[in-house]
Amino acid sequence: MLIKRRSILAGSVAALTLLLALPGAANAAKRLVFSGGPAGGTFQVVANAVQVFGPVKKSKDFKLKAQSSAGSVENLRKVNKGRADFGVVYSGHVFLGREGKLKNDTKKYEDVLAVSYLYGAPAQLVTKKGSGIKSVKDLKGKKVGVGNAGSGAFANCELFFSHMGVWENVERNAMGYNDAAAAFGNNQLDAFWLFTAFPSGAVIMAAQTNDIELVNVGKDAEESGFFEQYPYFTKLAIPAGTYKGVEEESPSFQDSALWVANAKVSDDDVYNLLSMIYTEEGLAHMVAQKKTFKEMAIETGVNGIVTPMHPGAEKFWKEKGLL
Repeated sequence: MLIKRRSILAGSVAALTLLLALPGAANAAKRLVFSGGPAGGTFQVVANAVQVFGPVKKSKDFKLKAQSSAGSVENLRKVNKGRADFGVVYSGHVFLGREGKLKNDTKKYEDVLAVSYLYGAPAQLVTKKGSGIKSVKDLKGKKVGVGNAGSGAFANCELFFSHMGVWENVERNAMGYNDAAAAFGNNQLDAFWLFTAFPSGAVIMAAQTNDIELVNVGKDAEESGFFEQYPYFTKLAIPAGTYKGVEEESPSFQDSALWVANAKVSDDDVYNLLSMIYTEEGLAHMVAQKKTFKEMAIETGVNGIVTPMHPGAEKFWKEKGLL
């Protein structure tokens, strides 16, 4: 019996030795998941763009895989749980999640750490010209696309509409941007909400089939005290001519879309990914995927971050003189 056990042990050791001797077996590239967003949204473009960038694809240390999701809030939860290594999450959701102050969710999401600022994501509320909808308050009784359930668009729509006292008084339709634009074009919606960079492909699509207007949500926010209650939002205006037929600037507000990482992702992996993307070649690649990413730069790398940063990112941004 003892001899048999020794034989089994010896065989196991020999098999392990052979396995480790195989080329690349001991140093097989780890799989890292980058959680993006729904089709038609900028979050998914971020994840896809990083995945297909040449130096990232050729890395021998890891294999990055882009994965779709509902958006910001789902990404916060996935990254915190370790179901995704990286993701795109709005700065406000990282902040509220860390404090246990998300809507109907008191859990504290403390394993989501900031990596870099990506771009500003403004609120956009699209209606048909001549609809009479000039304020969020005019949406009472109307059919409104409010973003995918679990997305940052949905969460921020609920936050803002509740603040304005209309969330319970609109006929809410939870759907992605492209689906909302199609429903809007088919007269199934009176308005649809987006929380994404401009120009949005979904709004461009809507403007091809209808004369559109953008509601002045900046005015609503200003007059209702929204900025005082939620200070991580900042004011901006969507320039005139961004969309067909919209010839005046549209005051709005925005949150910052952040690249985030799970706290257990190695410092080296975070540092190396930043070192690949934040180069002249890497940033040009990002802008080629979507013009929105022209905001990405060394100079803006830590904008909008109000929560703890991943140590690998801290090292990178300190070397760049930003921390």
